[in-house]
Amino acid sequence: MDYYAGIDVSMEYSSVCVVDCAGKIVREGKVASEVGALIIWFSSLGLNLVRIGLEAGPLSQWLFAGMRDAGLAVELLETRHVRNAFKTMPVKTDRKDARGIAELMRLGWFRPVHCKSMEAQETRAILTARKQMQAKLHDVEGSLRGILRGFGLKVGKTTPKTFEGRIRELVAGHPTLETVAAGMLSARAALLLAFNGFEKRVRVMARQDARARLLMTTPSVGAITALTYASAIDDPARFKSSKSVGAHFGMTPKKYQSGETDYSGRISKAGDGSVRTCLYEAAHVMLTRPVKGSALKSWATRLAKRAGMQKAKVALARKLAVIMHRMLVEGKPFNLAAQAA
Repeated sequence: MDYYAGIDVSMEYSSVCVVDCAGKIVREGKVASEVGALIIWFSSLGLNLVRIGLEAGPLSQWLFAGMRDAGLAVELLETRHVRNAFKTMPVKTDRKDARGIAELMRLGWFRPVHCKSMEAQETRAILTARKQMQAKLHDVEGSLRGILRGFGLKVGKTTPKTFEGRIRELVAGHPTLETVAAGMLSARAALLLAFNGFEKRVRVMARQDARARLLMTTPSVGAITALTYASAIDDPARFKSSKSVGAHFGMTPKKYQSGETDYSGRISKAGDGSVRTCLYEAAHVMLTRPVKGSALKSWATRLAKRAGMQKAKVALARKLAVIMHRMLVEGKPFNLAAQAA
């Protein structure tokens, strides 16, 4: 007899449920959220487990990779689909979630999610840390400007190099403000040092990554956009068509049709938000700065005249996503890909 299992992953312990082909619960339990503990628990059952499902999350990719390497038939489920499937449950518990995932495995009502490679996860970790340092750096600088503004001291326009000198100049002779500025400027210096370190590391990674160098042949696509896109795609072969990449990253319009109602809304914004942001920024640069010999910019400019600049940028970002995926599949730089098209 075939059996199916569901895992509701938590930080310390995960709820596990095993059902047979008729949906009858065979075994339930709480297992430590560790790869070794889960492998031992499933091995001790002695059952023919056809599919084991777990919802995508922070710990899920690590557990999924370890269980897959151990030979277990494990599937990673898309969070939105699982959440929508469980909306009818009046009572939500970890135990019921595990039962629900096991039932989805038995019925086959799920869409598997790609588990990124370790290299892609490491790249994303570096990019995320860099973004966090940049955001905190801006927060500290904005807070300093706001504090001084309350005392009538206006910082004005500065550069990263002149910011500290301008702050010290304004607070000179104010003991309380000097104490505040000294502490916050010290924090800013530490954040700036960390950010510059991540920035340098990202540039080195872009030079060493063949896929990133290939994507950077596209106009307005730099190291950050190339690495973000390449790590999100990870395996280009997992997409049947390059056209589906735009929808995967939430850059296609929503659609609602029922009877006489037929509505097309704004873009869905599903999928990876960081990729969407980077592609939009690349489209913005292409449309607002001089780019010579780019048929893409000419197309987007014509579209902007008809539909407006905002929609043109989104459409150009979606087209960049499609073209860059095709570049990864064929291994050709942007110019050759355009000639082939």
